Amino acid sequence: MTQAPANYFTHLECSETGDRYEADQPHNLSKAGKPLLARYDLDAMKAGIDRDTIWSRDGGFWKWRELLPVADDAHVCALGEIDTPLIDIPATAKVSGATGKVWVKDEGRLPTGSFKARGLALAVAMAHQYGLTRLAMPTNGNAGAALSAYASRMGMESWCFAPEDTPEANLREMALQGAHVFKVNGYIHHCGALVGAGKEKMGWFDVSTLKEPYRIEGKKTMGLELAAQLGWRVPDAIFYPTGGGTGLIGMWKAFDEMEQLGWIGPERPKMFAVQAEGCAPIVKAYEDGTRLAEEWIDAQTAAMGIRVPKAIGDFLILDAVRESGGAALAVSEVAIEAARTRCAREDGLLLCPEGAATLAAMEKAMGDGLLERDAECVLFNCGSGLKYAMPDGAKALDRHGDVDWGSL
Repeated sequence: MTQAPANYFTHLECSETGDRYEADQPHNLSKAGKPLLARYDLDAMKAGIDRDTIWSRDGGFWKWRELLPVADDAHVCALGEIDTPLIDIPATAKVSGATGKVWVKDEGRLPTGSFKARGLALAVAMAHQYGLTRLAMPTNGNAGAALSAYASRMGMESWCFAPEDTPEANLREMALQGAHVFKVNGYIHHCGALVGAGKEKMGWFDVSTLKEPYRIEGKKTMGLELAAQLGWRVPDAIFYPTGGGTGLIGMWKAFDEMEQLGWIGPERPKMFAVQAEGCAPIVKAYEDGTRLAEEWIDAQTAAMGIRVPKAIGDFLILDAVRESGGAALAVSEVAIEAARTRCAREDGLLLCPEGAATLAAMEKAMGDGLLERDAECVLFNCGSGLKYAMPDGAKALDRHGDVDWGSL
């Protein structure tokens, strides 16, 4: 870019109290202990920019600079970002009993192979803008991979604390990309406590989910991109794998901002927060009718990205789900693996376990009458299926012996 796009970022706002915070310095949570949300001068932007002009640009999620907080090109950390594809899965949809269009938004095509690239690129860019040099976070795998890549890209340190059963591919990816990586005997919120405990002595800035304001801004680009790909409209339903829930919160924010800009109308998709039965704090809160979720004890699921026993943005997730007419749904490990296998075999699309959970949840929603079978649905595949263990379906064949071709 020869000249940075106009920047309309004005301030931060407490998501609970509405109190204003100036953006001239880095922030974590508000004084109320709640996430901060970035705000923009949308009236000025509406008068000065056209949606199709932005959409015509290259650069993946960085094309939305007017709706992002990064003012100076010097802080943009880019690793070849793209607009992730919407992939139709007609054969899988038919087997699942869906009669409407079912799309998979495949976030595994982003740098570091997951949607965490969106949020962490923005968090790192803003940290760089503030002159921070050392960043730390708890991670179930993909977030740490994104942090390590973007931090190294900008010449910054990254420190990642992961549960000891985090997939080895993720741990090695972080380390190879320059992170200081620690395996912790606990869950992600225990790792988060260590990040907080070491903050004063180690001098790092905490970029945990929703504990800084800008990962939401990166994740909201999923909503901007999706609306543009659908011709400036929204689908009937979105199924989103929900751990910390940053992306669901971010997309809900994006839809509101686009309506204020006149880019879309008041229609909203039903938002379905998808969790595993072995770790479903948001689902329990939804079913109990509460706005806050209790910590889930002894969380268990192979879908590591949604194994988050306690989410700091619980009330924001639940607000969006309820306002949209959606639901929070839990699916079993058996259903997750069956969905992963079905999509791979029917449509040749390899989902990660968390992405497969959204397919299982769509089937559950339709089966339970929460959604019409002819609804247009978007399932978020949050990461590359190649990062996860897969069943061994290969058979041995002796090239020196007589091959019984009929038996094959």
